[in-house]
Amino acid sequence: MELISALRFLKINEVSEAWVDEVWELEFTESKPLPGDIEEELTASGEKAFRKLYQCLLPHAVQQDPPADNNDNSQSIWALLGENGVSIKSLVAVLSSFVLAGKAKAAGVPQRVSSLNTASIYLLLLGIPGAIANKVFHEVLMDTCSDMVSHCWPQDSDKKRKKEGMKSSQAEGKRSKPHRKDDQEMEVEEEEEEGEEVHFSGQDLVKLRDSVHLLVQSLLRLLQKFPLKDKPQCATNCTQIFIKLIYFEPVTGELMFGTVQDISKMKSLPDMAFYGLRLLCSPKHGDQKESLRRVFHRLLYVILMMSKRNRTKPALLVPSQAVLKARDHAVHFVCHIVCEMQELALPLLQVLLQHICLQMVEKNEFRTHGAQAVGILTSEMTSIDFACFIKWLLIFSNHSKMACRLFSVDVVMVLLEQPERKLEDCEDPELSHLLSHKFLIQNLLFARRMDESPTVQGHALSCLAQCLELPSLNATRAVHDLFSASGIQTVLEAECTEGHLSAQQTQKTYRTLPFRTVDISSSDDLGSEAKENMALLLRRVSDPKTNVRKSALQALMGLLRHGVIPMSWEYLTVLSERTRDPAVSVKKKALQCLGDLLAAKPMCSVAQKAWLHGVVPAVMDSESSVQEKALEALEQVLLKPVKPFSPGFHVDTEQRLTWDLLAVFCHECQNLSRYFSRAFTIWSKQNKFTAAFISSLITHTEADHSASAWLLLSEVVASSPKLSYTKILDAWDDMISSKDMNVKTCCQILSVMGDIAAHLNNETKERIIVDLMSLLRRFTLSLEEITAAVTTLFQLGRSEDIKQTQAFMNEHCGELLTISESFLSTIILSENGTQNLDEELMVKHLHTLGVVSLHCPTRVSKKTIQVVECVLPSRADKQTDYMENLPASQPLSQFKANSLPPSARAHGVITLGKLCLQHEDLARKYLPVFARELEVGTEVAVRNNMVVVMCDLCVRYTNMVDHYIPNISACLCDNEAVIREQTLIMLTNLLQEEYVKWKGTLFFRFMVALVDPAPAVASLCEYCLVHLLLKKNPEMFSQHFIECIFFFNSYDKHKSYNKFPQTEKEAVGFSLKGARYREKRFRVYRFLLEHFTDAQRFNITNKINQTVLACFADEELPLDGDGADILAETFKVLSLKEMKLQAISSPAGGAAGEEAEDDNVANMAKAVLRVAQKKVVSQVQKKAFIENTVPIVIGLKSLLEQKRSPVLRDLMAYLQVTMQDYRNEVKEFFSGDEQLAAELEFALQTAEKEREMEAQMNICSLGGDAKTPTIPASVKASVQASVQASTGPARILSPFTFASPQLPRPNSLSGGQKQTDRLQERRKSAPLEKTVIPKGATNRAISTPKGVDVNLTFDEGLSAIYCDQSANPSGEMTVLHVNSREQQTPALRQWNVQSPLRRKK
Repeated sequence: MELISALRFLKINEVSEAWVDEVWELEFTESKPLPGDIEEELTASGEKAFRKLYQCLLPHAVQQDPPADNNDNSQSIWALLGENGVSIKSLVAVLSSFVLAGKAKAAGVPQRVSSLNTASIYLLLLGIPGAIANKVFHEVLMDTCSDMVSHCWPQDSDKKRKKEGMKSSQAEGKRSKPHRKDDQEMEVEEEEEEGEEVHFSGQDLVKLRDSVHLLVQSLLRLLQKFPLKDKPQCATNCTQIFIKLIYFEPVTGELMFGTVQDISKMKSLPDMAFYGLRLLCSPKHGDQKESLRRVFHRLLYVILMMSKRNRTKPALLVPSQAVLKARDHAVHFVCHIVCEMQELALPLLQVLLQHICLQMVEKNEFRTHGAQAVGILTSEMTSIDFACFIKWLLIFSNHSKMACRLFSVDVVMVLLEQPERKLEDCEDPELSHLLSHKFLIQNLLFARRMDESPTVQGHALSCLAQCLELPSLNATRAVHDLFSASGIQTVLEAECTEGHLSAQQTQKTYRTLPFRTVDISSSDDLGSEAKENMALLLRRVSDPKTNVRKSALQALMGLLRHGVIPMSWEYLTVLSERTRDPAVSVKKKALQCLGDLLAAKPMCSVAQKAWLHGVVPAVMDSESSVQEKALEALEQVLLKPVKPFSPGFHVDTEQRLTWDLLAVFCHECQNLSRYFSRAFTIWSKQNKFTAAFISSLITHTEADHSASAWLLLSEVVASSPKLSYTKILDAWDDMISSKDMNVKTCCQILSVMGDIAAHLNNETKERIIVDLMSLLRRFTLSLEEITAAVTTLFQLGRSEDIKQTQAFMNEHCGELLTISESFLSTIILSENGTQNLDEELMVKHLHTLGVVSLHCPTRVSKKTIQVVECVLPSRADKQTDYMENLPASQPLSQFKANSLPPSARAHGVITLGKLCLQHEDLARKYLPVFARELEVGTEVAVRNNMVVVMCDLCVRYTNMVDHYIPNISACLCDNEAVIREQTLIMLTNLLQEEYVKWKGTLFFRFMVALVDPAPAVASLCEYCLVHLLLKKNPEMFSQHFIECIFFFNSYDKHKSYNKFPQTEKEAVGFSLKGARYREKRFRVYRFLLEHFTDAQRFNITNKINQTVLACFADEELPLDGDGADILAETFKVLSLKEMKLQAISSPAGGAAGEEAEDDNVANMAKAVLRVAQKKVVSQVQKKAFIENTVPIVIGLKSLLEQKRSPVLRDLMAYLQVTMQDYRNEVKEFFSGDEQLAAELEFALQTAEKEREMEAQMNICSLGGDAKTPTIPASVKASVQASVQASTGPARILSPFTFASPQLPRPNSLSGGQKQTDRLQERRKSAPLEKTVIPKGATNRAISTPKGVDVNLTFDEGLSAIYCDQSANPSGEMTVLHVNSREQQTPALRQWNVQSPLRRKK
């Protein structure tokens, strides 16, 4: 009677039958409000009345199944209700009115709580036996009650979270227009949100949460007793509801899926949701296989971190902590189900894994978590199932989608982290080889090195380096095998003695392995393959794509670090050179790789040298972040390890590395001194050198590595405060008395003495000056020491009074100048002075004279100048032709022939140049002499020094030397490569500082250097042009492009171009005229065009039309032999692919096979922008071509036909290339010349047929290694058209077909995989329903073996669950199967191939 009392508040008897009938007629799809007075009374009853009714019904719902007698309470409840006049139909109608009222957007908290409680009561009633017989069950009402959580729980936070996720995914593509439908859906959501004005307090949310908990409890109790075997739609809805509840609230602790729990004690809604999913997989709810398929289907999107609404494509969720936690729970739940159900779940686990792979997006975070999920799930598979999955993954790794191929690499890396499975655990011997880590690395991971997508290439190479860090010995050995040298094989030392390693022994727990090489027979093929792999990796280091270069550097560093390849300078220099890469990220990656390699191999001298060559120059990089990284690396390695030294002091590895690096720098990297000094200059400004550091450094001058200590000290001591310099002065005394002091160390000690001069007292200074002058007077020092000594002398004599300083220098330097002048006079001015000449001593005197003259210019006399000028090289037999052209002021003495050695003359030029720097008249006098010697001289060192002197004088006397720039630039075609290189460097410096302008033939002479026969000179020229000069003048290339055509062909008949004054020798030297130099000319053209912008390409095309083609069409230029060559070359230049606009020639979607993902709005925005840009640019180019080019071309064709010129062939070839993009508009373009249009159409058709024939020949090729040919666009289009015609309209997929996704058949399979392998392993895959047409093909394809019947449908590669699926009107599905009827894989058959060409015969 308590139940009847609890039911009275519902006023069931007061509700009219008409109202009840109307509610049932509406099928509970619309809310029918109760009469006003009844509704008010029921609302006033409140939540307690509903809870009381629920508690009264609960005992009847939770008790076990009743016995056969009719006296049980659970069966008499329906009789009890009937005896008390309670209409079941009315009860359900009243309950439904409360349920549906809670679905209203503006429903208040009481209404929502009542709705949830009423839904709980209804579900509780359904769980009582006899509910169906008493017509309590209604499918629509049950689904509505089960899903009331989504209607009653506030959705504001969820919507805000979704909107934030969309904003984050659209951060780069806010202006994109492709997802207009999605934008509309978002607008609808926003409108709904604005319409919902109900606000919820904390207490309200607590009430709603309690009611939600009660509803889910009721649903779980219902599923424990109420079978859904005949109600698949209800089961599907329940699955979706539980999936939503997984995200409802955070879970504290771990969920225990295996323990049997009491529903009344379960508190966490996600825990209850997973329990509900487990209940749905029980036999009472239908076929367990179908139930598992349904649950796995929905859990797929939880694992993928996507949201899947009905009939919509999945949308990415923001990977928050809650989403990641839900993903983890879903993965572990699937593992629990697989462990529990084994044979039933394993085939569907295969399907789940395949769909995870197929639907993975390109984003790195999603791929990482997805690969981890795949790794966890595969750990639950048996060995044979795992092998089947690897076989599928091999085919998947060749998928046409870039994101799929990228994800396959991630999956391989996760699988490699798992313990390697034993081969004997696999029952199928044909699949056992798939279990090894070696197969994963060599056939899946390393195979992606040749991927068409740079992103996949780079990722594969990066992961290859990570393989060497894995704990598996077999994984490391597999990488060694890929790069082992020719004729040898890398093996483990342990393996050589034990024979082989078991699978359990291959798990290494240490970083390095004892690898050695042993000779083996028949290894030529392995060695050649390893060389090819290494050559490919080195090519990837210079790949055009930045990410590929970075990954290749990481892979190369890993191979070197782990001893896979030798630590040779050939490989290490590749790393160091990449620190000067154009891309900043590659520079930083190279610096990082060099640092890691040095840390791994600190005692390797080659690694030390490579580190110095890579890091030290980076301190002067144009990018500040690269400078900072290089400075940080240098500071960590060279400065911080320095500690005070004392006898018996232990030098640890870190300090030993510091001193070894400095020793290598002193002996092998002297050319880096300028960069090294720059680093110390920057550190000095940052006050890095403390007194304690310098004091510690001074103590090392007594150690074995004293040379390195002096190197550091010479750089830092200038920044020091006043310290105790006793040890430095002692070292000075030792140097004075020593006879075998190292030159570099001596120079560094001299530099240190000069730097500390300001802190020394006068007495000490005087003593040092005396010692210094004594050294200089003896002329026993080397040239470097002489320069350092004079500089130190200046620092010792420097004072605040400039006059006093100059007087000091005049006194001491003047004395040295007098000594050198006297010595040289006795040799040069006397008749027998050159007999018994000491060449080395003479060079030292010349050098000393030049150095000291800079410090005492007033002490330089005419006699001094006369002595030096007599050293200049001069040959009487070569001067006759130039006597007439020399000014009268030139003294004849300077042309007197001498017999001095070449080294003396070379140093004499440098000395005279230093004198010219101080005396302008002297420079004006000798510049013609230098220019003359550049042209007629034969001594390399002399002419090289003259280039240096003239360029240095250009800085001091710019206007004076500007007249001689053509003489200097003429050395760019000198016979000696060293002079060409020196000239290139010096002129580049002058152009950078704008002391020299791009006037005359200078630009074209640089272009000749670009194709220099010496690769080093050509490479240097390219670097100077692109990275130094083009940045200062971006229009430089386009301004000179047209004139290059005339200049290199030596054509001077044009009124504007190639009108430069040149000597005959210069004209011949820089001419590239003739067929012999055609390749060089076009290398120049291509180089220039590659660095054009699209605007420059467009403008240069129009300019060529107006200034070149128009001149020939108007007969301003004659069509003689030279004119025909120029015109033909112009047409060939216009036909170059580099001349095409990048916006038109580049694919709209980026690189082939790298299409943008549908869910990546940023990529889609860029793709749409490229398509729009391409369309606009194409229209502009089309208009310009019709208006500017077509009339000229028509006139030229007529003229060429009249003259029967062979250039007509080049004109037609140009038109054929140009009209490829407008092949359907030929008649429109050339409406003024119908004959030309017809000829052009015929030429295009002929070229198309030739391409198709070539493709057909490739298809019919019998070569086993031949690559799959590219089908012509026209053929491909026709095939697609026929497919579309046969399949009819776009298909609509049915809601549930969770089956193995079908992948496109790859072009070729990797080693170990037979050509007869099927697309799908059928052993434990879930069967595909309604996907194969039961009819065989009657006509075989030309490559199909006899006896093999196939069933074909279309649209292979589309996932069956990616969108909703249903049969199309024709009744045919769209998944491709190519399977033999035979169960066993047949042996290889002889292919019946016949060429179509032979068939025609």
